[in-house]
Amino acid sequence: MAAEFEVDTAEEFEAMLLTKDIRISEALVETILDNLKGKKRYIHALSIVCREDNAIYDITVDRKDFQHTLSKNLITYEKEERYEDCIKIKKALSYLEKRENGESTKGV
Repeated sequence: MAAEFEVDTAEEFEAMLLTKDIRISEALVETILDNLKGKKRYIHALSIVCREDNAIYDITVDRKDFQHTLSKNLITYEKEERYEDCIKIKKALSYLEKRENGESTKGV
């Protein structure tokens, strides 16, 4: 299930992105890790409920962007000193790289 965040304004969500709020990273990383082996191209990662606009914005991750997204969020996890999660991210990156290169992904 995708994470949901309630914000008062769109600017508040924008600030969360600019400050690399760990909750956003968690939602993206967990979504990718849960969907590594699936076939669906676009995966719903989070919903933003904006009170001011009375709107819900759904954020999806394209399977083609999994590696890039994990690499970017690895930096955030390192800054937060979440090293066990960093290991999971690195394993996922290894799996994706092997799959992209047509190598066996068994045991990864």
